[in-house]
Amino acid sequence: MKLRRNDGFIVVAVLWLMAALATLAVIYSLSVRESAAAFSTRDDRVKAQALTQAGVELAVARMTAIPEALPSFGRASLRLGDAALTIEFHAENGRIDLNAAPPEVLAGLFVGFGVRPEDAAGLAERIAAWRTPPTAGSTDDEAALYRVAGKRYGPRRGMFQHVNELALVLGVPSLLLDRALPYLTVYSGQQEINVLTAAPEVLAALPGLTPGGIHDLMLSRANIPEDVLRARLGAAARYVTAKASNSMRITVDINFGARGRTRSEVVVLVLPNDVAPYRVLSWRDQAEVSIR
Repeated sequence: MKLRRNDGFIVVAVLWLMAALATLAVIYSLSVRESAAAFSTRDDRVKAQALTQAGVELAVARMTAIPEALPSFGRASLRLGDAALTIEFHAENGRIDLNAAPPEVLAGLFVGFGVRPEDAAGLAERIAAWRTPPTAGSTDDEAALYRVAGKRYGPRRGMFQHVNELALVLGVPSLLLDRALPYLTVYSGQQEINVLTAAPEVLAALPGLTPGGIHDLMLSRANIPEDVLRARLGAAARYVTAKASNSMRITVDINFGARGRTRSEVVVLVLPNDVAPYRVLSWRDQAEVSIR
């Protein structure tokens, strides 16, 4: 049988149409897969938010189990569905408070990071001046130092609102700032350092403590009565406490297995006798750990 002249054209058109439909099917399939993956990721993020909130609630419940004696630290691990949670909390007064710490403790922290003692003392003076209101009727010499240094601002003359505000203080090097920030806070409101939770770098900032004394303290501090602990600290005892502050730092780590993990750090003010058991002072989701 002979094909007519336009029969070949029809066959080609049909083949092109089939190819186009096949391409559309592939594109649709990929689109559906991508949409499903996007919704799955969004679902995990919603779950992570809810689980983080649950982790904070659990930590506060642990803290307030005995309202008269807030624990200085605690840890819990549990699994909810396909997510594994690790929850830790530490009393915020295990860090050095920028608004309350004595200048000699601030200077000690900087010396521990390699700053010369005389330079560290100068930086501590600048921090103390930043947070201290000027005396009425006196000349603000501190503001003049900032003008001479070419700064377009002066010291706050009030409390630090955030630890990152330390970057504005005259003379603080950026490298020192990066190293010091993990050991600083504006949320404890206490001069004394919680000796039960303080990091070695914080303990090293206390005048009178030797490296050997810090090592022994780290090994035995959880099991020694407070009076014995103070006796061992000697001159440094006036800078420490064994009681937790009402502000607590909670870390919630959520592991979704192969789908990724999230980590959040929340600072709360515990209010055992208030209408609400706590208030959130700071909430930070760490961007470097994400759901894939």
